[in-house]
Amino acid sequence: MSNNQPMFLRFNFAFVLSFVCLATPAWPDYEAGEGAYQRGDYATALRELRPLAEQGNHSAQFFLGVCYANGYGIPKNLELALQWYRLSSDQGNWLAQNDLGVMYQNGDGVVQDYEEAARLYRLGAEKGYMVAQSNLAAMYYKGRGVRQDIREAFRLETLAAEQNFALAQRMLGIMYMVGTGIPQDYVQAHKWLNLSTARGDTDAGTLRDELAKKMTLDQIAEAQKLAREWTPKGK
Repeated sequence: MSNNQPMFLRFNFAFVLSFVCLATPAWPDYEAGEGAYQRGDYATALRELRPLAEQGNHSAQFFLGVCYANGYGIPKNLELALQWYRLSSDQGNWLAQNDLGVMYQNGDGVVQDYEEAARLYRLGAEKGYMVAQSNLAAMYYKGRGVRQDIREAFRLETLAAEQNFALAQRMLGIMYMVGTGIPQDYVQAHKWLNLSTARGDTDAGTLRDELAKKMTLDQIAEAQKLAREWTPKGK
């Protein structure tokens, strides 16, 4: 995939935990299952989380969906992943809504349906979930499941980037760099690519360095100053 193409992402466990903790009651079995999942002890995680999922705990249902979707501790089974994601999504779990959207967008275990993918991404995006915002931005960028709207793609990507989501920061930097839906602005492009690089996105670093060759020293200094002064906005 080239650096300037939108990507569609499932959840990233490292930054999802804060969302899950906010949305899940303090149940000892859930906390034990979540801890086991973090350690990669999927057998224990499944033993603790499955009963909770069957009792209707939407976060446990989500993690069960993740395990089936990826084959963590159990044979990979997209049909069961869809089942658990749907149960969690129907209760408003935005992580499940996003991952279910990815399955519809990619046609994983289900007939490919861009409109349904966009609908599910929107549910998560409206709750402020940065991955869903970035995924929906990509749908608007390409006109998949929605009418193409570059300005809306830019708006959504900005919301995700402001939450310090590296991929969204890179995509926003690209939009500024090429002038997609907005006036071309190398200073803003460099700033966002620099921020993404700081989050570990090596592709963003490559783009930033190439962009710098087209900029004056004053422009680079201004962009670096903006990046240093920038602070993320919470969900």
